[in-house]
Amino acid sequence: MRGVNAALGVFVAVLFVVSIAVGPTGFAPLGALSDMLSGRDAPMALILVELRLPRALLGVIIGAALGLAGAAMQGLLRNPLAEPGVTGVSATAALGAVLTFYGGYAGATPLALPLAGVVGAASGAILLLAIAGRDATVATLILIGAALNALAGAATALVLGLSPNPYAFYEIGTWLMGSIADRGLDHVALALPCVALGCLPLLLARRGLDALALGEETARGLGVDPRRMTLLVIAGAALAVGGAVAVSGVVGFVGLMAPHAIRPLVRYRPGASLVPSALAGAALVLLADIALRLLPTGRELPLGVMTALLGAPVLWQLAWRARRSGQTPWL
Repeated sequence: MRGVNAALGVFVAVLFVVSIAVGPTGFAPLGALSDMLSGRDAPMALILVELRLPRALLGVIIGAALGLAGAAMQGLLRNPLAEPGVTGVSATAALGAVLTFYGGYAGATPLALPLAGVVGAASGAILLLAIAGRDATVATLILIGAALNALAGAATALVLGLSPNPYAFYEIGTWLMGSIADRGLDHVALALPCVALGCLPLLLARRGLDALALGEETARGLGVDPRRMTLLVIAGAALAVGGAVAVSGVVGFVGLMAPHAIRPLVRYRPGASLVPSALAGAALVLLADIALRLLPTGRELPLGVMTALLGAPVLWQLAWRARRSGQTPWL
């Protein structure tokens, strides 16, 4: 377990450095770091502080949030196809940002868009928990999350249809596909507290998720309250994913891919997969973002497109294995 975490940590650190070094213009990371530490306003130092460093930090933060939330949701629901968006919070966060575009407030201040995403995510989480109530079962939460996804998706489509001009339509569509390009340290400062507060209850749920894997009755015998555990995981995932989506847009497949890649390495224990899944999620987002900058497309693709291109073959391979074996071997 420690070896897995150490190896993933080193891999994430290497990708972090590569993410800072790679870009459309020539860049010397050590020279830029020296200029920054000495207080010189050299062009390379500005590139490092204003562009490269925030982008790499957000790659780690967003990937870790999605990977951790995905592992926790799969452990809670005992379903390998569960992912963070099942709560509906990703959709409500996107709706909040889209409404900001539609109202013309996105250009008022750089933080208008992510703040609207945070408000949308918080509204979705509050609505989910308020409708579900204290005694909600997992099935009830899934149904309410599906309803929130459908409602927020329909509202987003309506706003797109009513967008006042083609430029607003284009901006909304681009944001919905996800990206961490052109983000600054103010975006990091906004996302980090939400993600950290959301990840804390997910990490505290480690023992409970292992107990739930044995069945609810066994979990109760071990002193774990399944309903309390459900609310803890749902609230944590909603806050972590909402903070991530607020600054990056919708980045799919990471919450599915990371836990699937990690689960065999931790002997399929839900609790043991949490931290490695967070590290794997960070690595996946950094890897996808680096690949975007290396592709000779002439124009950088959205991050959500790259994660989908990486994630779809993984899921196809898992489905093919399941079909050949007649079972789901990753459970």
